[in-house]
Amino acid sequence: MYRKVMTFLEDWRQNPYRKPLIIQGARQVGKTYSILEFGRTHYDNVAYFNFETNPKLCETFEEDISPNYLIPILSHIAGQTIVREKTLIVLDEVQLCERALTSLKYFCEQEPDYHIIVAGSLLGVAVNRAQFSFPVGKVDMKTMYPMDMEEFLIAMGEEKLVERIREHFLTNEPMPSALHDHAMQLYRQYLVVGGMPECVMQYVQTKDYILIRHTQDTILASYLNDMSKYNNANEIKKTRLAYDNITVQLSKKNTRFQYKLIKKGGRASEFENAIEWLCLSGVVSKIYRVEQIKKPLENYRDIDAFKIYVSDLGLLCAKKDLAADDILYMVDEINDFKGGMTENYVNAQLIANAYHRYYWESERGAEVDFVIQRDGKIIPIEVKSADNTRAKSLNVYMNTYKPAYAIKLSSKNFAFEDNKKVVPLYAAFCI
Repeated sequence: MYRKVMTFLEDWRQNPYRKPLIIQGARQVGKTYSILEFGRTHYDNVAYFNFETNPKLCETFEEDISPNYLIPILSHIAGQTIVREKTLIVLDEVQLCERALTSLKYFCEQEPDYHIIVAGSLLGVAVNRAQFSFPVGKVDMKTMYPMDMEEFLIAMGEEKLVERIREHFLTNEPMPSALHDHAMQLYRQYLVVGGMPECVMQYVQTKDYILIRHTQDTILASYLNDMSKYNNANEIKKTRLAYDNITVQLSKKNTRFQYKLIKKGGRASEFENAIEWLCLSGVVSKIYRVEQIKKPLENYRDIDAFKIYVSDLGLLCAKKDLAADDILYMVDEINDFKGGMTENYVNAQLIANAYHRYYWESERGAEVDFVIQRDGKIIPIEVKSADNTRAKSLNVYMNTYKPAYAIKLSSKNFAFEDNKKVVPLYAAFCI
């Protein structure tokens, strides 16, 4: 399956200033598959090592982590000669072996001609530990996320539709009604399936929502297992409580995260480490409120006011135990959840495009869902789950800050009106 990360990997391979590459991201987002597929198509051979399935591998790095020492041993373990520039060395689940991560420094300094990629599902969590030594400045880094809407459409064989969507995004001209309706249908399918590659592949092959839900439940179980396995003993329960509550708070009209809703009397001091663990693991992401719209936005964020979204839409729906038909037909019974789910979807698309995301709230309670910096301009984004696009808060923002333009995401077709770029939800990947 097509993944945008391939373009990044090709550029990395060609870069004369290339360093050992670290790819991080939550479990099951496709890190290993993408790396191995890249190795298969761009190198003579791949030497693959996994610290999770082969724990003894860590012992190899205990005595000496210089490349001259490691390469002959790794060649022996792999059963093939590791050759400079012709072999891709892959170290998987590297967070389980700190010395292996430290060795990247010496590959960078002493043997830069070896092509080496390491991957880790909980690398952010591991590196956050006080005793962990990270090779700062000696590595390249890339974070992978679940498949975005564009990758999903391509997996579904809709390459031509993607081209049309991008054209209409640029021109602001409405799509033909039949194409628009078809794209909206695919968008709702994406909400159910999500962007985990295994789920997408199963959907392409079977269209079996029950099978996909089983896979999603398995992934969710692996996340819960990680919370127990790779967390401080006194934080396990708090992390699970926080994770369970995040999806509950997405159903509320005000999606700002509140510690007191995790449990009665809950405070930041009790749960902030748990939230940090979830963010570092890639399971959720956090966006802060900005009080003023000035560059750089980061300077004006309120660290005590934030929203939390989960990484994958399919996992969100699975965790809420929502039936596929409820989402495909947007039944009234899920009205309370539609807004939070749609915001979560947009956040996932913006993350995939590497935007730093914030939200804005006025003293009188007007709120804009997302604020980003695009092409050097600060752009507000309003999100609606249906075609009801009256956005009083957005108008308050525009009257106050006079942005170059605003973006309104909804089920409406493309348009440009009142200095607002109207974008259908399925086209959020174009932003």
